[in-house]
Amino acid sequence: MISKFLEQIGGKVIELLDQVGDFVSLGLRAFAGIFRRPFDGPSFMYQLQAVGVNSLPVVVLTSVAVSMVFAVQLSFGFKQFQAEGLAGQVEGLAVVRELAPVITGLMMAGRVGSAMAAELGTMQVTEQIDALECLATDPVHYLFVPRLMASLIMLPLLTGIAIYVGYLGGYTLLVLVQGHSAYVYSQDFFKLIRGRDLAIALTKGLVFGLIIALVGCWRGYRTRGGAEGVGNAPTSSVVTSSLWILVSDFFLTKLLLV
Repeated sequence: MISKFLEQIGGKVIELLDQVGDFVSLGLRAFAGIFRRPFDGPSFMYQLQAVGVNSLPVVVLTSVAVSMVFAVQLSFGFKQFQAEGLAGQVEGLAVVRELAPVITGLMMAGRVGSAMAAELGTMQVTEQIDALECLATDPVHYLFVPRLMASLIMLPLLTGIAIYVGYLGGYTLLVLVQGHSAYVYSQDFFKLIRGRDLAIALTKGLVFGLIIALVGCWRGYRTRGGAEGVGNAPTSSVVTSSLWILVSDFFLTKLLLV
């Protein structure tokens, strides 16, 4: 019984290492494809719209809601110590360093990553990717590169928009609802923020965009099992991307704030 248990554990470890190796291999091929020609300009522009422009409503609404809820909690907490003036300062630091990049990354993993996995998964099970190979077209270059580049460009931009929207969300709650001074809130929000904090937020957006694009494309590209596989690919992509976004956020925070 022990030998069977160890055999199962060994099989799982080998399977995991095989998946990691496959993911790294496809990721390196995608990066190498960025510098190869021909470059599919129309597909890249379409992905910019799909990843960035079409995601604006989701990012804006989520950032407003989260920043307002966070402002409520901060205001209530600091009120217990008669330190309501600190709410704007902590709000600004939290929005820039954590809330904007992480919430944007998680929402994009659900919206964009799942769409990439579903699209490439459908192409895989309907043998469209095999058709590309028959036409001497590298499917990784053709399918991965436009999505990867669009994600690397748009995620930092969406993170910047989320920071501004987070400022407006806190303004709405603390100034318009609770009657704090608009001037004082604006000064407090940016009081503790430095250029380094903004750089950290944009770096996180860049890394999260990399994770979302590569995981989504990889899960879709390796889809098997027909309709059931296509259904499982987006779910697996969202779960994997979200997990790695949270893990990478911790390590990026530790490394960049040293």
